Amino acid sequence: MPKKKGKNGKKSKGKGKKEGKHESKVDKESDIEKAKANAALWEARLDVTEHSRVEYREATRRLARANEELTNQQYRAEKDTVDIIAFLKRKDAEKEEKITRLEGQLKSKKKQALEENEQLVAEYTLKINELEEKFEKRSNEFRMIQGELKTIKEFRKKKAQMEQELNSIKESMYIADREHKESLARMEHKFFSEKVRLEKEAEQRIAQLAERAHNEAIVQLDDASRSVFKENVRLSEALSCHMKEVDDLRKMTVSLAEENTSLALHKETSELMMKENVSQVRAQNEEIAELRGKVGTLEQALGLMVGEFERDKVETQNRALVSTQAGQVELDKLQKLLAMREKEMGRVKRLARSIVEQRTELECFFQEALSQVRQKIQASRLQYRQEALEAYRRRMSEARSGKQEYPRIRTFHKTPHSTNSVYTDLEEAEKWNNLQSNKVDISELTWEQKEKVLRLLFAKMNGQKVSRKLSQPLALSASPERNQNDIDPGITEEPSHVTFITQAPVSNLPSNPSALPDIQTT
Repeated sequence: MPKKKGKNGKKSKGKGKKEGKHESKVDKESDIEKAKANAALWEARLDVTEHSRVEYREATRRLARANEELTNQQYRAEKDTVDIIAFLKRKDAEKEEKITRLEGQLKSKKKQALEENEQLVAEYTLKINELEEKFEKRSNEFRMIQGELKTIKEFRKKKAQMEQELNSIKESMYIADREHKESLARMEHKFFSEKVRLEKEAEQRIAQLAERAHNEAIVQLDDASRSVFKENVRLSEALSCHMKEVDDLRKMTVSLAEENTSLALHKETSELMMKENVSQVRAQNEEIAELRGKVGTLEQALGLMVGEFERDKVETQNRALVSTQAGQVELDKLQKLLAMREKEMGRVKRLARSIVEQRTELECFFQEALSQVRQKIQASRLQYRQEALEAYRRRMSEARSGKQEYPRIRTFHKTPHSTNSVYTDLEEAEKWNNLQSNKVDISELTWEQKEKVLRLLFAKMNGQKVSRKLSQPLALSASPERNQNDIDPGITEEPSHVTFITQAPVSNLPSNPSALPDIQTT
């Protein structure tokens, strides 16, 4: 029995070995098939990537050629525009110089004519003003003499009436003075009599009040004191009223005396004035006779000078008319020249507008190219991150299975302290370290480098100054025609001051990473 068991055990062990070998062969075949499938998949991916790379390279070359052609066209157009504008500016400068010279001659002629006219007008105006002043002076003297004669005649007419009025005033003053003295005497007599009467009444009243106060002091002492005080107040008020009336009468007396003295002075001055007026009238009559003779001679001289002034005025007007007509002819010529210049400026403006439209089309082309490059950058970055993530996960799975070592920890998010981040690889794409020579083909550049090249070209097209730090890493080959034109020392292009709205300064452009580097699997 034991031997049978041993035989059966050996048989079972042999069968187990055969089954293990068969299973290992199946596993190897399945791994080989998987590896072949993965290799085919990666080959397909590689073919697609190479195909897209070739397409991108061809598109980039086409874009570079189109960009070069457009740049040459723009340069030729700008050169032609600069030549045309320089020629037109020279012509405009010559015409402006001629116009300025003609305007200066016209102004000098006009100024000379105006100075002559002003000189003649000033001379004759001065003469006329002198004659008018003399005439006005004599007229004023004559009018003054006539007025004085008129006042003398009126004074003679009113002399009798004034004497009668003066006599009546004297009589009325005498009567008023006498009446005033009588009224003053009556008032003084009345005042003294009233004063005596009031004093007597006051004494009687005081005695009565004293007697009454003495009689009633025993019965009603308080009532008596109050009544005596009231009576004293009333008597003091009455006394003040009487004193005020006396002061008023005295002031009236003083005013009447002053009025009398003033009337006496007025009478004396009136008599003196009458005597002086009589003597002045006699002297004025003699002067009037002399002035009438002078006025006659002055009127004759004024008539002669007015005739001469009219003749000179006509001659001056004729000379001014001739000079004005000559100036009008020159002005017509200048206006024609100005119209011709405006037409030429209109042609220059239309040419400049067409150039601006061409630059606008070129700008739109650059904008479209930049947007396309940015889309390519975003797509390539997204693909790079996905492939890097898949490769990292595949290496981690292989490390877990024990086939290879664990890779370095790698982050796929932006973290400030990460030492192995996928974004570090993305930043390497914008650097120019992968270029081995100064002259390279644009197809060898990454998408980020292409974007930077387009931005630099766009900035240079807009006339902005680009720093040497930005422009040194790349030196693209330009067309021979452009190089020869750049070397030509006879043409100096002024930098354009036009900055498009869609173009930001080069210093403010974001430094986007260029073409993505190889995926790091370590």
